[in-house]
Amino acid sequence: SAFMGKVGDDAFGHFLADTLAQAGVEVSPLCFSTEARTALAFVSLRADGEREFMFYRHPSADMLFTPREVDMDVIGQAKLLHFGSISLISEPSRSATLYAVDAARAAGGLVSYDPNLRLPLWPDAEAARQGMLLGLQKAHIVKLSDDESEFLTGLSDLKKACQALWHDDLKLMVVTRGRAGCTYFTPGFSGNVASFTVEAVDATGAGDGFVAGLLQGVLADPTIVRDEARLRELCRFANAVGALATTQRGAIPALPNREQVQEFLHTH
Repeated sequence: SAFMGKVGDDAFGHFLADTLAQAGVEVSPLCFSTEARTALAFVSLRADGEREFMFYRHPSADMLFTPREVDMDVIGQAKLLHFGSISLISEPSRSATLYAVDAARAAGGLVSYDPNLRLPLWPDAEAARQGMLLGLQKAHIVKLSDDESEFLTGLSDLKKACQALWHDDLKLMVVTRGRAGCTYFTPGFSGNVASFTVEAVDATGAGDGFVAGLLQGVLADPTIVRDEARLRELCRFANAVGALATTQRGAIPALPNREQVQEFLHTH
């Protein structure tokens, strides 16, 4: 895997690059800015493990990522490109993101998207809604939460909300629902997969862990989205990754490896 984007040429930016490299992620497409600092996000935890965020940006280095800095060689080699809505908030990162997504689609790659609503970062709720929908329209695979589906559509009925969000290029939409597990939708079938009961300490990284668990299976065999039995097993795996990510504090440190997930599944 590889990471593309921009951080500040500062201690935080180099720490993030080193952390990714140590995890085996290719960081040559990552740019370092001398014009702005690395974005900071402070997470405060409530007693139930849920979070509140405080962001320091405006501008931060990630917002200054330009289309010229998109590594087209990496895009051309990628089987799958995953992105979120944060880089769609402002220019030039919006144009850079859309350029990379369009290039990945043109090269025949799959595009995965996580709307990842962070309302305080957007000018207002309607700007957030329109920006998030823009990304969704370009994706083959979408992961979102039940709160995000309702925010985007105004519909509390999950099936109706996902029908409203569906478009012809979509191959898979998965909605995470916390303790209720996840619900998947494809052109041919839909269903629910139960969650796991764990002692949650910190929900940070649970959604990202779920996405990672889901996408590794799709990358291994893209036809899995057409086989409901195998897709259900994959969603169960992704649920396990997300659940385990809540059992420790932090985002990256809490993410389990494959062996830990398989051991968890064996005992649950």
